Amino acid sequence: MYNFQVNDMTCGHCVSTIEKAVKGVDAAAEVKIDLPARKVDISSQKPAEAFAEAITEAGYTGQLQA
Repeated sequence: MYNFQVNDMTCGHCVSTIEKAVKGVDAAAEVKIDLPARKVDISSQKPAEAFAEAITEAGYTGQLQA
């Protein structure tokens, strides 16, 4: 499970864009997005770096939480 803090995610469109980016890396990934907390939880076997890159390419700044 990877937990990203995405502070510039502010609306439903942002959520949709980020979810699409994550699914582009791994279509089987489980994605849970908490918009008020600006958190994105991803369950996948793919490396966290791939998701971080996808979130950045979608136009957002996702920080992987330890």
